[in-house]
Amino acid sequence: MAARPRFLLALWTVYVVWGSTYFAIKISVRTLPPLVSAGTRFLLAGALLALFLAWRGKSLRATPRELGAAALLGVALLGVGVGGTTLAETRIDSSVAAMIAGTVPLQVILWRTLSRERVALATRVSVVVGLVGLALVVLPGGEGAASLVGLATMLGATVSWSAASFFGRRLPTPGDPFVATAWEMTAAGAALTVAGFVAGEGGDLSVAMLEPGPVLAWLYLGIFGSLVAFSAYVWLLANAPISKVVTHQYVNPLVAIALGALFLDEALPLTTLAGAAVIVGSVYVAVRAESAPRSAAVQLSPLVGEELEQVGPREDRGRPAA
Repeated sequence: MAARPRFLLALWTVYVVWGSTYFAIKISVRTLPPLVSAGTRFLLAGALLALFLAWRGKSLRATPRELGAAALLGVALLGVGVGGTTLAETRIDSSVAAMIAGTVPLQVILWRTLSRERVALATRVSVVVGLVGLALVVLPGGEGAASLVGLATMLGATVSWSAASFFGRRLPTPGDPFVATAWEMTAAGAALTVAGFVAGEGGDLSVAMLEPGPVLAWLYLGIFGSLVAFSAYVWLLANAPISKVVTHQYVNPLVAIALGALFLDEALPLTTLAGAAVIVGSVYVAVRAESAPRSAAVQLSPLVGEELEQVGPREDRGRPAA
């Protein structure tokens, strides 16, 4: 394993920063329009990453086919996935959004099952149990003031994440993960920004909405939630055992719940807390069951913190992105 101090620093960066993205999104949408703020966040992150790659002497060139694949994957993962999450958090608590997003690894396993891939019995059972936990989270009245529209939007966002994560393996995206991510973020940022203006968010833009808290949260999401955490994750994939890296899957929701309770006064009923425990436990069992006998294949949503992971047979780690 890599030097322990560097390993711990990188791992805790992924734990804390990715876990805090839901909290930061909730702060940002207090005054900033959700779609435009999400879109410009990715345009910022994509531009910063492109500048960093240029400084390192890396080329951003890609074939038209690779650009098309990167754009499609970026819109599905970041545009619909993260844009949907940002929109959902205008109506539901950040901790509830994180718990629903925590089911994405289980959804990916469900996609694998529907595609007739060989999936271990323990993994299939964990998916069923995890979906029961999801039902506890989204039960009418179980989330208090959260609207059904917000819950449905968040569920739709996670389905887009999981489907794109699974089927995106087949897309011919650029081989360099940093180059692929730069194009994916740029495409998603452009799509979300245009969607925001089409939805009428442009008419609501004003200097008055640029309050310090939301603006700082937006910057945090674009820089720390994207570039810093992504770099730490890529370093971990190259220098640490995958069994250690994937632990963020069940730590991130816990960080989001803690931040929501401490700083946003998000009160969770017992049914929701029970659902969170079931989801985290199910993801733990699924990851352990799948990663124990074989290597892990990782396909994550690029530079967002709301991660998508899958573990599967006969594949290497795949193209990492966060």
